[in-house]
Amino acid sequence: MIDLDWMGAVVRFVVSALVLMLVGFLLPGFRTLTFFHALFAAVVIAILGWIVESLLGKNVSPYGRGVVGFIVSAITIWIAQFIVPGMEVSVIGALLAAFVIGIIDLFVPTAIR
Repeated sequence: MIDLDWMGAVVRFVVSALVLMLVGFLLPGFRTLTFFHALFAAVVIAILGWIVESLLGKNVSPYGRGVVGFIVSAITIWIAQFIVPGMEVSVIGALLAAFVIGIIDLFVPTAIR
């Protein structure tokens, strides 16, 4: 039998990848990604978010609410471009992406709260 936690993580990464593809298509300053690059970017962003949360606490995590969470999310997205091949994000693109991803996350949660 398939472990539901594992399956939930796979679904969250796929949804995150689709959201990144949508953001890349819609926003200036964010280069459109293929599905596999977007999936890799979703994993990298999740790992960077986990590192930030481990070092600085839950209040400043990219999944945190408010201005600090928004800024950390934008920085995380911007840093991910240096790890993910084919991903190019400007500072404005990262800010816009963090905003759009935050809005989409309200309706289609990609992380367990």
